[in-house]
Amino acid sequence: MKRKRRPGRPITKGRRDIIKLSTIVIGMVVFCLVILPLLLVLLLGGDGGPADMGEGQKRPVTVFRHASGKTVTLDLEDYVAGVVAGEMPATFELEALKAQAVAARTYALSKMKRAEESGNSADHPSAPLCDDTHCQVYRDEAELLKLKGQDWMEDGWVKILEAVSATSGEVMYYDGILVEQPLFHSASGGKTENSEDVFASALPYLRSVDSLYEGAAPYQNETISISLTSFIEKVGEAYGASSINSNSVKILSRSEGGRVEEINVGDKVLTGRNLRDLFGLRSANFTFAFDGNENILFTTDGYGHGVGMSQWGANGMAQASFGYEEILEHYYTGVTIEK
Repeated sequence: MKRKRRPGRPITKGRRDIIKLSTIVIGMVVFCLVILPLLLVLLLGGDGGPADMGEGQKRPVTVFRHASGKTVTLDLEDYVAGVVAGEMPATFELEALKAQAVAARTYALSKMKRAEESGNSADHPSAPLCDDTHCQVYRDEAELLKLKGQDWMEDGWVKILEAVSATSGEVMYYDGILVEQPLFHSASGGKTENSEDVFASALPYLRSVDSLYEGAAPYQNETISISLTSFIEKVGEAYGASSINSNSVKILSRSEGGRVEEINVGDKVLTGRNLRDLFGLRSANFTFAFDGNENILFTTDGYGHGVGMSQWGANGMAQASFGYEEILEHYYTGVTIEK
């Protein structure tokens, strides 16, 4: 004997309203948790925040080539590899090369972002980046092969590509904002500089820090001799200084990093950077002396402006088993490294 099936509960108007409401609520939850975040990523991609930088690395990079006068477009990671090859010796430790790759990538994306907001530099109006020290030194594979040879391409270039690949997409942020000026230099002479002591702006991630691992750096206690006659003529022409003699040249102050801030020269007060630029000194971290033979001797420590990452210091840290993230966090105070 078959059991009779109980008739289903009739769907009343009230139940239909509840089912409809439940469907709407579920749809809203799905929209908020799944669809809305995807829309935000698509809409905000390129604003430079941590969440969208993964897409940023796929962006093409436009670079002005000074030698040819042409503008070229290439993949960001290819550009970063060319910058690392142009800015740091491939003989450096892999972790130092990784640190350089992250700094170069950060600079490129920051410069591109600024160009989108306020236009390209007057020095290269056709592109946000150029290939020399005005931005970052970039060399393509053909140039590197010609400059360094096939053996280097099979060794040094492969090592650089490894460093770039290992850090692909990684950039530095400070307080959630893409670092705008990830500056670097060859060697600090033992201590880096606060940005405002060398340039105009005080940036929180460009603070003076000890650079303890530069023992192998070649730019230590280098001395150049300049005739007093030439010194007097050049300073007079450039800055209008007069009454210059061995008694009227005196260092007045130094920065936290040890570079000359102000120096009295005759009847003028100049900066250490003034003299560094005028006489091609390696660094504004210098002392001077008169040799008794109508010459002035400048002795310098370090090479470059001294702000941000010391490349020789980074290599020394890598040799001491520090990783690239530790190197970057040391030289750029308070930053985080994210994709």
